[in-house]
Formats: sequence, C-alpha cells, structure tokens
Amino acid sequence: MTANSFELAQGPAKPPRKIHWGRVAIYVVLIAAAVFYLLPVYLLIITGMKSFAEVSLARMWDLPSGLHFDSYIKAWFGKESEGIRGLSNNFMNSVYLAVPATLGSALLGSMNGYVLAKWKFRGSDVLFPLILFGMFIPYQSILIPLVQTLQRMHLYGSIPGLIFVHIVYGIPITTLIFRNYYAGIPTELVEASKIDGASFLGIYRHVLFPISMPGFVVVMIWQFQSVWNDFLFGVIVTSRPAVQPITVALNNMAGSYIVEWNVQMAGSILAALPTLLVFIFLGRYFMRGLLAGSLKG
Repeated sequence: MTANSFELAQGPAKPPRKIHWGRVAIYVVLIAAAVFYLLPVYLLIITGMKSFAEVSLARMWDLPSGLHFDSYIKAWFGKESEGIRGLSNNFMNSVYLAVPATLGSALLGSMNGYVLAKWKFRGSDVLFPLILFGMFIPYQSILIPLVQTLQRMHLYGSIPGLIFVHIVYGIPITTLIFRNYYAGIPTELVEASKIDGASFLGIYRHVLFPISMPGFVVVMIWQFQSVWNDFLFGVIVTSRPAVQPITVALNNMAGSYIVEWNVQMAGSILAALPTLLVFIFLGRYFMRGLLAGSLKG
C-alpha cells in the first residue's frame, strides 16, 4: 500500500488543536478567585479541628494534629462547667424563625406582585415606589419605634415578633421580584380567566401560582439566607437566650476574658451550614429562576 492510498484510507489529517490562551487565562483567574474565596472556609474548618493549645496566629494556616471534633461537640452541646452555652437550641430557634418568615414574605410578595402587575388601579404607580422605598430605609434608624410597636403588640422578646419583623421587611424585595416576574407573563391569560368567570383569587391560584415556581425559588432562597444570617434584629427583638437565633448565640459564645477560637470557629461552621447546603444543592435552581426572568426589569 502506497503512502497516498494509506492517507486516503485514513481520511484527511486533522489539524492540530489550537490552544485558546484567552480562555485558559480566564479559567486560571476564576480558579484563583475561587481558591481565594474559599480560604476563610478552610481556616474555619482546620481551626475548628484544633485543640485550644494549637490555636495561634503563628500557626494559623497549619493543619491540625488530627481529625478532632471535640470543638464541634462543645459548640453544639455546650459545656456548663466552662460557661459555654451550646448552639443546639438556638439552631432550632433559627429554623422556627427562618421557615415561616421565608414562606410568609414570599407569599405576600407574590400577591403584591400579582396585584401591581396585572390589576392596574388608581395610585398603583405611586404605591409600588413607596413599597420599594422600604428597601432603602436603614434598619438602625427604626429600631426604637420598632421595639415600641412590638411591645404594644405584645410580641417583643419572642420568636413570633421576630418572624413578623422579617416578613414585613421582606415584602419590598419580594414584591419587586414577583412584580417583574409577572410583568413578563402575557396579560391575555388573565383576561381569558376573567372571561371564564374566575375571581381575583381564582386567577392567582389557578393561573399565576402554578407558573410562579421559578420566582418562588429565587425569593425563598434569597429570603432564607437573609433571615438566617440576620444578627441586628435578632439581638434587638429577642431579649432572652432561650429564644435568640443562632447568630446571636454564636456571638454570646465568646467569653468575657478569653475566646476559645477553636470552639468559636466550629460554631461558625455549624451556624453557616444550612445556608451553605441551600446554595450547594439548590444553587442551580436559583440560577434557573434568575434566567427565567425573575429579576428582569
């Protein structure tokens, strides 16, 4: 077999693959940024596995002597003899707080977005900016009237009072997201439902709510992490350790004279774990909701 016939049998030779150095540079930058971003997490994990004697600034980046979980156990269950209160009860307080506050603000924001997007009425163009104005009010500026209002409602110092605060302050952002989401839905669907005799709530329940899942995913992930990570309202509204959320309990874990940094770091990991898991397992749905138009406009 000649060389020419061999080439014909094998087909035309493939050109060498060209290296796109621009794309390589982008990946290098992204990987470096991810490593830099994850350095604090690495520090939290290894410090939480060290004993108190191993914790020092000089050996901050050194690996622990072994896989020790004593700090995590102490952070979760506490140790009365050393004056360390565990995070287990406060963890459940945050669960009791974040779940209803997230669901309540998402549902109210969805209803508001439905009204403002599909039921035009006199003053709606003024009402919507007024609702959004609540996003730009500094929380510190309303703490005194907030406490006075909760005291008159007999909700101060309780988890229901904290739920009420987060629902109210979640309404502006949830209304904005749902209003923009519903604005992209054809109005003909609503008009056809009106012709078929559907009521105000019937249109929302049977037409808009079933197609609102992308918007709900975005809103609920956003609200859950905001409520779970909140410290200011938690420390102001709740007055007793038994009803405080985990962020306040984590701050109180530091002693007056000495801070066991290994226990503090372990507690930080435990406190951040729910939001980390939400973004790890539901992050792709969050991005899909954004791409579906939840934040357009």
